[in-house]
Order: sequence, then structure tokens, then C-alpha cells
Amino acid sequence: RWPHNQVCHKSAAKGTRFHDDAPWKKIQKNTFTRWCNEHLKSVELQIGDLKFDLSDGLILISLLEVLSHKRMFRKYHTRPTFRQLKLDNVSVALEFLDHEKVKLVSIGELQHA
Repeated sequence: RWPHNQVCHKSAAKGTRFHDDAPWKKIQKNTFTRWCNEHLKSVELQIGDLKFDLSDGLILISLLEVLSHKRMFRKYHTRPTFRQLKLDNVSVALEFLDHEKVKLVSIGELQHA
């Protein structure tokens, strides 16, 4: 029986079960966070918690600008206080990726909210 605060997935390939907090997921999250922080040093930003720090879109936009050496082609909210403004910023980042022909892929199982 799984605790209520954890989700269990069944891998289609092997039929094995794993928690959302499986060790490989933590390693992957930490590795990605360190990679982002290495690139964000040049703009004096840092990610502590991926989910929280990327949620308003500002650090995500900065990371994309650093990686691409380009500015966003659309204006975004520099002080997003409301949820809609935060979502607008994330949309600007996703549109930028689409404009730059960057294909998004997932290397783990997809979760639908």
C-alpha cells in the first residue's frame, strides 16, 4: 500500500513500480538544477527549488536568454503577482522555444494533472 502523499507508477516496459521520489528522479532533478545554476551564474540568478523558482516564468525566461544569446521577442511581466501573469510568462518562454524550433521531450513517464 502506498502512502497517500506519494504516487506510484507502473512502468509499461518492465511492469515495475516506483514512487515519484524514486532515487533516479532525485538525481535527475539535482543534476538539472545544478546545470541550470551553472548557466544562470552569468546573470546572477540561482534556482533552489525547480517547481517554485520556475513557476513565475522569470528565471525560465532568463535561462532561455542566456542559453540562446537572444532576448525574448515578446514582452513579459517583470513582477508577476497574480497566477495569470505567471502563466503568461511561462507561455512567453514556451512560445520562444517554439519560435526557435526547440522540440520538448520527456525522458520519464508523463504525468497529467
